[in-house]
Amino acid sequence: MVVAITGANGHLGVRLIRALGSTRVRALVRSERAAASLKEVFADNLDVRIVDYADAARLAEATRGCDYLVHLVGIIKQSKHNSFEQAHEAPATAVAGAAAGNRLRGIVSLSILGADISSENACFASRGRADEYLLAGDIPARIIRVPMVLGEGDYASAALSRLSVRRFAFTFRATSLEQPIDADDVIRALVCSVAENFQPGIAELAGPESLTRRALIHRFSAVTGGAPLVISLPLGIGMVLARLAEMMANPPVTRAMLGVLDHDDDIDPLPACRQLGIELTGLDQTIRRVTAGQMDQGDTEYRR
Repeated sequence: MVVAITGANGHLGVRLIRALGSTRVRALVRSERAAASLKEVFADNLDVRIVDYADAARLAEATRGCDYLVHLVGIIKQSKHNSFEQAHEAPATAVAGAAAGNRLRGIVSLSILGADISSENACFASRGRADEYLLAGDIPARIIRVPMVLGEGDYASAALSRLSVRRFAFTFRATSLEQPIDADDVIRALVCSVAENFQPGIAELAGPESLTRRALIHRFSAVTGGAPLVISLPLGIGMVLARLAEMMANPPVTRAMLGVLDHDDDIDPLPACRQLGIELTGLDQTIRRVTAGQMDQGDTEYRR
């Protein structure tokens, strides 16, 4: 079996390549720099190809001979140089076309919990349209929608770790519900989907607990030894600041991004777990693992 992976140089992409073990992988990336980063990790043992994800013809050439395509491409913050349409809908259309041309056995795409074509949030609506394009294609597609993903070295884990050891932890709407999922659980779901357990359709997957953002920060602090006073800021203030930031070519934050981060995640993950054939990692176990590496860097760096 040969599995093609778009976005193979990302955190989840690298994890997935390792988890697939002896399965032949074709890593698809967008630049020489991304290709070089993969070759540093996997040396010459990986088939890496540079391709424009929105170019169906090039994608078809790059995926010829593959059985499955795992699509890991997406953003929550658009800029003047990379819109949601460019990041979501155009690649989804190209992926569906390339898969159909090569008669792949299936497409597995990682999406976001809250994706919906009727959403007022531009990111959620864009991801919803991309999901629909894949589901409507000639090749069976499985869409796995997930919330915040926690793994070693990723942005969300690092941000929560830093907040957990500060004296004052500022966050927008601390009552927002989070249901973070362990990165390893996401990888297991992807591996099962390209093995014996491929089923087309949408699977909404999340972690075992839904809790407020304030409570999540405190769960991190119970492991890191911090005792932060969590201060909740009105989301409206963030939206005003984000609107001003959007005047920049590459804003640090946008209104759509804040809307995604503010989304209340509270679903029953068990149906998706049964469908995907996985068991979820406990939240505290995940937190202990993702904070361990940061704590090993030293107290000064960790508390920066």
